[in-house]
Amino acid sequence: MKSACRVLSIALTSAVLAACGGGGGSDNSPLNPSGGASAASVAGLCANPRSGLDPATGRAFTDRAGSLDTEKSWVRAWIDDTYLWYDEVPADLKASDYGTPQAYFADLKTPSKTASGQPKDRFHFTQDTASYQSFVSDSTTIGYGMEVAVLRSAPPREVRVAFVTPGGPAALAGLARGDRLLTLDGADVAAGSATTLNAALAPQRAGEVHSMVASSAASGTRGVTLTAASVSTPPVMNVKALPVAGSTVGYLQFNDHTELAESQLVAAFQQLKTLGVTDLVLDMRYNGGGLLGVASELAYMVAGPVVTQGKTFERLVTNHKNPYGMSAAQSTYPFQSTALGYSTAAGQPLPFLGLNKVTVLSGPDTCSASESVVNGLRGVGVQVDLVGNTTCGKPYGFFAQGNCGTTYFAINFQGVNAQGFGDYGDGMAPKCAVADDFEHALGDPQEARLAAALNLRAGGTCPAASGSGSGSQKAGGTLVEAPYLRRDPMREIKRIDPLMQPQT
Repeated sequence: MKSACRVLSIALTSAVLAACGGGGGSDNSPLNPSGGASAASVAGLCANPRSGLDPATGRAFTDRAGSLDTEKSWVRAWIDDTYLWYDEVPADLKASDYGTPQAYFADLKTPSKTASGQPKDRFHFTQDTASYQSFVSDSTTIGYGMEVAVLRSAPPREVRVAFVTPGGPAALAGLARGDRLLTLDGADVAAGSATTLNAALAPQRAGEVHSMVASSAASGTRGVTLTAASVSTPPVMNVKALPVAGSTVGYLQFNDHTELAESQLVAAFQQLKTLGVTDLVLDMRYNGGGLLGVASELAYMVAGPVVTQGKTFERLVTNHKNPYGMSAAQSTYPFQSTALGYSTAAGQPLPFLGLNKVTVLSGPDTCSASESVVNGLRGVGVQVDLVGNTTCGKPYGFFAQGNCGTTYFAINFQGVNAQGFGDYGDGMAPKCAVADDFEHALGDPQEARLAAALNLRAGGTCPAASGSGSGSQKAGGTLVEAPYLRRDPMREIKRIDPLMQPQT
């Protein structure tokens, strides 16, 4: 169970989570505050050493007495060893200017921009280690079992429910996709206190009680009271077959590349195969990423063995120091044809549809491992049509590293497909630009993105690019849409897991 280190930036210019940070100490030089110490030599030297047993290992913590200075020395040395763009980190950053190692870490990244002017590294973050371990072990979060879309983050703000977890507090209170949140704990969403709104939308502890007023065309305006709980959102939802122009098109909503996703995807593809689907719409508009192993399994289940056997799903490219000592084989991951053992028996053959084309519903919250699915399939010649909006642009991943109770996520590698392509730092553009449709349930054939995908699959054309509360239209038919889900950063990363077996 986790209570995230997070802020819903309603009052800021972005509607996504702001990573937690801290600040400084003292140093011996701007570049290397440890005066040349290696990360290993100062690892575990903590200002506040933990005692007792590490719940993740059952063994005693190995922390030793140190200081904020030694923690910052470790951060600087680790970045210099493992960060993908370590040689682009400004040399004039002084540890003494920061009060905590977390704040120092937050600035130890490249200042470079993408072609569109976005920061190249907008993904650097830290998390409390206990929260990280809890997420990895059970993928639960403290909340109401609903994803909230912040469509406008500056007054007049607009906040709507993206979807709810069946059986969760929000669903039991009658909230549903499309509900417009009008007040939170008495504060007006459009112009009220951001502090109050953030506290209501991002509860920190199970048992917190918050009140809301919501409105929809179907249910009118009503007040609800929600009690925060430990909730696990199903990774896979709404598996179904839809008749389209004499064929059967499968649909599934895929929310997270978590351990549980493995067994749910296996069940979903077995169901779709039984239903005789000959095409697939994979809804990943809200899937921020997760385990690369699950992404490789999913890609195999879409395409099957004919086009994937012996092919690379994704190859990891680190900095030139090869900090993890990986051979070419160890950094190359195949399309996984058998279960890795996350939540299905290891070695069990995976079901597959054997498709040469697939449609993915996408948007700015389609990120990381989700983009790897698209890029990996395209790398072996599978036609992947995106319908919705441009993806987030995160061809990067992390080897999470803990020190003194904080887990650090710095970009450690870039993923490339079988053709060596992985340069989509500004995202992958859709074939059909379609705004998110909050007036219809996900999986409803009338929902704008799904309707456009079904029409495309039936031989039709893309609709004119549409604008809505989720995005505005630019000249040329493209949509301007920022990420808008309020989501823990752990759900927006590409993770490498020890269960993944390198190609040999």
